[in-house]
Amino acid sequence: MEKEVLNESAYVSEILEILRSNLPREELIEQLSDYHESDIADALELMTKEERKKIYPVLGAEYVAEIFSYIENPTQYLHEIDVKKAAKVLSEMDSDDAIDALEGFDESEQKQIVEMLDEDAGKDVKMILSYEDDEIGSEMTTNFIVIHRGLNIKQATHELIRQAGENDNISTIYVVDEDEKFYGAIDLKELIVAREYQSLEDLILTSYPYVNDYEKISDCIERLKDYAEDSIPVLSENREILGVITAHDIVEVVDEEMGEDYAKLAGLTAEEDINEPLGTSIKKRLPWLIVLLFLGMAVSSVVGVFESVVAVIPLVMCFQSLILDMAGNVGTQSLAVTIRVLMDENLSAKDKFVLVFKEMRVGFLNGLFLGTMAFIFVGLYVAFAKGNTLGYSFAISGCVGVSLLLAMIISSLVGTLIPMFFHKIKVDPAVASGPLITTVNDLVAVVTYYGLAWLLLIKVMNLA
Repeated sequence: MEKEVLNESAYVSEILEILRSNLPREELIEQLSDYHESDIADALELMTKEERKKIYPVLGAEYVAEIFSYIENPTQYLHEIDVKKAAKVLSEMDSDDAIDALEGFDESEQKQIVEMLDEDAGKDVKMILSYEDDEIGSEMTTNFIVIHRGLNIKQATHELIRQAGENDNISTIYVVDEDEKFYGAIDLKELIVAREYQSLEDLILTSYPYVNDYEKISDCIERLKDYAEDSIPVLSENREILGVITAHDIVEVVDEEMGEDYAKLAGLTAEEDINEPLGTSIKKRLPWLIVLLFLGMAVSSVVGVFESVVAVIPLVMCFQSLILDMAGNVGTQSLAVTIRVLMDENLSAKDKFVLVFKEMRVGFLNGLFLGTMAFIFVGLYVAFAKGNTLGYSFAISGCVGVSLLLAMIISSLVGTLIPMFFHKIKVDPAVASGPLITTVNDLVAVVTYYGLAWLLLIKVMNLA
């Protein structure tokens, strides 16, 4: 009979029933062994605090550690356990998961718990905590298998089995030389199917990729993504293996980088979350807002320069926001494309020129299409909705259309060149360009629109 496939909610309900059943420990563990730790974690989160505090001692520190590894924010549950038992749980967790859990404790609690960790776990956690948040070493785990290149196939297999009891990242086996320096890597499948008479050396991929512990995450994230390996070793400057970055870690790093980039494009220095203190959020947002306030004043001053145009032809004010919005949209699109391209460190000057030329062509063709539409529809609107003559109406719409075309071309250029400039002077183009380009494009659009209105409508066509 075919076994029925249950959905996650059904699994969680079954697990809750088991956890609340008051079964003897051995029977409870045996029944839970049929379920994935992720589902057990979901069930645990649905229990009351009192129920969880009763079940923790039954499950034991090692099992609790496995379950907590699948909880997004395990800190609140670790607070339900006394400090000594929390330290035991953290000692059983992978070093990277333990670091994530420790982040929810205040500094004094962190120090207290770290000192209570067992010797190996404490050493690993202290090492990872010694790195800055933007360094690759802060994201690594010490859960990996390493063997010496001088072993034969049988010895290497025995060593794998021995270490697998403590480390479960076994799909890639790392190899060191006689001086304990990184030598290469072996795929688990290659070792399993190898014959005893074969040489271990034949299985080792000596050109296996790696990253350095103090390397900036932003500098190596593309390499990590491109190799798409289950794990990549993290080496010290002496080529010793300190840890590995797993595929799971890479996904988290990419997600964090995308979140940071999104925050930067909004003019923030870092991501915010719902629990962040009000004062911290204000500090993140206020600096760029102050800069933009003064830039906004400059834009307003430019509008004031063209006060005579507005006084003579008030109708032109109706279409100011149209020009400004479209210029801003085009600039933001070019900015996003440029920042993505600039992530390639091998980009040549020729490539950058090609990008600038392409963005200008895109801006021109889009501007030509939208400018033509604006010419037609704005002209009809001014003629029939505002009751003006066709000649007057299409003179106004012609000014709007040409302004839209020029503003979109210039905004495409601005959205490309500004991030390139900041990248050249070693300033993060995302955080520096995002809020700046919007205001600069407003300035461009205002000067273009009112400048053309003054030149075409007043000086050339004498519509005043």
